[in-house]
Amino acid sequence: MKPRIHPESRPVVFRDRAADVAFLTRSTADSDRTVEWEDGNRYPVIDVETSSASHPFYTGRSRVIDTAGRVERFERRYGDASKRG
Repeated sequence: MKPRIHPESRPVVFRDRAADVAFLTRSTADSDRTVEWEDGNRYPVIDVETSSASHPFYTGRSRVIDTAGRVERFERRYGDASKRG
């Protein structure tokens, strides 16, 4: 890497308010607010709306979407394939 062209990476806490989970990781993001971490040190904290702890794709919890109306509309429009000869 070329010196002095990349932003500085530092430890930062990302806090997911929806899942009440916090992650300590390295990032170039910065914040004026800080939080005391489990090791006793203070780190910048960034609140996020969605993380791997609360996103349905990562947690395996899927949302129920009503598709019955869509199937019925498709069959009305194009006919039922099982009745074709």
